[in-house]
Amino acid sequence: MTAAFDAAALANRATSALRAYDPGHDLPALRQRFGGVLSELGSNENPLGPSPLAMEAATAVLNDVWRYPDPLGASLKHALSAELGISVDRITLGNGSHELLMLLAQCFADADHPVVHSQYGFAVFPIAAAAAGAPAVRVPALPADHPDAPYGHDLDAIADAVDASTRLVYLANPNNPTGTWFTDAALEDFLARVPTDTLVVVDEAYHEYVDAAGLSTGLHLLDRYPNLIVTRTFSKAYALAGLRIGYMLSHPSVAAVCERLRESFNVNAVALAAAEAALGDHEHRARVREVNQRDRAWLAEALTGRGLRVLPSQTNFLLVDLGRDAADFERHLFEHAVIVRPMGGYGLPHTVRISIGSRDELQRLLENLS
Repeated sequence: MTAAFDAAALANRATSALRAYDPGHDLPALRQRFGGVLSELGSNENPLGPSPLAMEAATAVLNDVWRYPDPLGASLKHALSAELGISVDRITLGNGSHELLMLLAQCFADADHPVVHSQYGFAVFPIAAAAAGAPAVRVPALPADHPDAPYGHDLDAIADAVDASTRLVYLANPNNPTGTWFTDAALEDFLARVPTDTLVVVDEAYHEYVDAAGLSTGLHLLDRYPNLIVTRTFSKAYALAGLRIGYMLSHPSVAAVCERLRESFNVNAVALAAAEAALGDHEHRARVREVNQRDRAWLAEALTGRGLRVLPSQTNFLLVDLGRDAADFERHLFEHAVIVRPMGGYGLPHTVRISIGSRDELQRLLENLS
C-alpha cells in the first residue's frame, strides 16, 4: 500500500515556512445562524457602506462583464492623479493593497535582501517576505506602557535594524492591529536615517480616518525620498472590501518594476468603476470620517468606563488590552452573537480588536460585556 499523498512535503522552502492567513470566524455561516442580530465587529468594515455613486457605477458596468477590464485602469488612475496631485506614472493598482504588499516583496526582496518589519505590524508583512524567500527581520515593538503608542512601531529600533543588505521596510501608519501611529515628522526623521536604496513602504489603509495632530500622509515626502512607497485601499473608508481594490504611490521607476510582475487584469471592471465614483464622492467620505470619529470616542469612553484598557487609535477599530488571556472574553461575546477579533495570531493573546460598527452593533456589544 502506498503512503498517503501529502503535497506539503513538496512545497518550496518559502511556502513551507508560511501559515495560511487566518480570516477569523466563518461569517457567512454565522449570518445564517444568528440572522439580523449578529454584530460583526471583527473585520474593520465601514458600517455606513459605500457611496451611492459607487453603487450606481458598479451596477452600470454589469452589462459588460463579459468584456475584459481595462488592463491599465487608466480612468481610475487619472482620477487618483487629479485627487491626490500625483502623476499617473507613480500609480499602481492592485487587487486590494494586500496584493501590492506581496508584489513589492516579489519584485525587490530575495534570500540576500531581507525585509524589516515591526513586531505587531500587519500580518501580510512577514508573509510577503516568506513568499519571496527573503529573511524577515522582526523588530520588537514599543512597550505596552508607552504613553503615546503602546505596542506601536519603534522607528529608532527599526532604523537600527536596517543594514546595507536590507531591501524593504514595511510600516503601517496607522497600524493594524494596534491602531497606533507616528507623526509626519517622525517618518521624515526615519527616512533620513535609512539608506536611499532601501525601499520604505508605508501602508496607509486607514488614512481617511485620521484626525490626530501632526499626522497626515507620507505623500508629502514622495518627491524628497524616492525610496518611499505608500499603499492604500478602497476596502475601509470607501467600503468596497468585497470588490478588492487598492493602489500604490511611488517613484515612477518602482511602479515600472512592479508592472513586470503585476498580474494581467488584476483589478476587475466593477471595482474600477466603483472606486472611481467613490473617490469623487467627497460628501460621503466626510460623513464616514465624522461618524467614525464620533463613535470611536463614544465606544472608547464606554469601554474605559467598564474598567477595560483601550489603546489610542486613529483607525476604525479599537484594540482592547484585557491584561489576561482573551479567549473567554471573546467566547462569551460570540455566544451572544457579537463577533470581535482576538489577536493571539499577532502575538497579543490578551487583546481583542473591536471594529467601530453601527451604533446598534456597538450597543449590543456593551450590553453583553461581563
